[in-house]
Order: sequence, then structure tokens, then C-alpha cells
Amino acid sequence: MNAATGGRVAVVTGAARNIGRAIALELAAAGATVVVSARSSADEAASVVHAIEAAGGNAAVELADVSTPDGAQALMDAAARRYGRIDLLVNNAAVRREVPFDDLDWQQWRDVMSVILDGAYLCARAALPHLRASGAGAIVNIGGMSAHAGSSGRAHVIAAKAGLVGLTRALAHDLAPDGITVNCVVPGLIDTHRGGAAGDRQPAHHAERTTLLGRRGQPEEVAALVGFLCGDKARYLTGQVIHANGGAFLG
Repeated sequence: MNAATGGRVAVVTGAARNIGRAIALELAAAGATVVVSARSSADEAASVVHAIEAAGGNAAVELADVSTPDGAQALMDAAARRYGRIDLLVNNAAVRREVPFDDLDWQQWRDVMSVILDGAYLCARAALPHLRASGAGAIVNIGGMSAHAGSSGRAHVIAAKAGLVGLTRALAHDLAPDGITVNCVVPGLIDTHRGGAAGDRQPAHHAERTTLLGRRGQPEEVAALVGFLCGDKARYLTGQVIHANGGAFLG
């Protein structure tokens, strides 16, 4: 087994499907024990745990609403109570609905902002005592290409994902004395299943762009980058925003 994160405990939010699922599997394959977090997708989260355990790894499901202080705190408390430590935090939970700005009401704005940006802040705050005690703490925030390239119908998503970039850079400064690295991975044009009413429909802004490599990326390719940033060989990387988009946007 690859022991890049061996013996460490990782909490991955939004881990029931797509990129979050791939990240959980990647970290488990590298030796980490993984807390697979989702807000309500219990069956899908359980399937991630089953896949990890079938491959010889360790994982558990923790359902939590990370958009609330109590939910984020309960998630970290449960992870620490179960495994005795938290070394790695991947803030992947997101809501990415497309809404024309004229139709974007306050509640829709807050629904997205609270999960993506508030959730990352709340989880980092709740996990901080454990990350400080780790000696190899790492936070990876999952951004979005449209926050850098722009797009229509996504003002709330773009603002929240752009906020993650600022949060990443701020926390890199604040947490460096504790030996905690903080980075942001920005996927773009990744083959994922969006679910919900939209089914398999990809975001409209995907149709506006092509990649230099001539294909869409896979969740596993994003997960590999996250896994690297969580491992020992990335301890000199912090405050960085790293794009994984096949050349669709050159940041």
C-alpha cells in the first residue's frame, strides 16, 4: 500500500459522489483513514466506505450539514471521537445551481454561499485544534474554474468559489506557524454526474470552453492532485491555487 498519508485521518466533505468520492478513495489508497461526509446522501456515502473497505482501507460515514456552525463542529467532534485525531481536511462540499442574476434571490445566494464558503470556514475552524496537534496538518479547498474564467448564471457560485481562493491564501498565512499547509485545487471541465433535476446535464458554461488536451478530465485526476497536496512530498507547498482543467483556462 502507498503510505503517503499512512496513519493519518482525513475528513472529506461532499464525499458521496464525483470528485469528493474520488478524493476519499485516493486518500484511503494512500493509507489514510477517511471520514466520508455528506449532508444527506447516506446510501451513496456508504457505498464509498464499502469501496474503501473492500480495497483494505478504513473509512466511516458522518452525515453533517457543514453550512451551520453546529453541523461543522459535530462533524469534527465525531471524527476525532472515532479516530482520535484529524490530520487532513478537504473542503469539497458545494451547491452549484445555475440561476440568471435577475432571478437570483437572497435565499438562493445564501444557500450556495453557506455551503461552499461558510462551510469551508466552519470546518477549518472546527478542525483547527486537531490539525495543530497533527504535525502534518493540511487543508485542501476545492475551487471552481468559473471563479477565474467567469460565466453567466453563476454569480452566487462564482462569488463563493472566488472566496475560497481568498480564504486559502489567508489561512496559509495564519496557519503556517502551526505547520498546517493550505492549498486550493481548481477543477475544470470534469466528467461528473450532477444529479438532481438536471440529471446528467452539464453546466452551460462547459459548452463555451474546450480543453487543449481534447477531452474532459476525470474525478480521479483531480483526486490525485489533492492526494499529493495531503502527502509528505507537498509540505513545502502552501497558499497555492492549482488548476486541473486540461488547458481550458490558463491561470
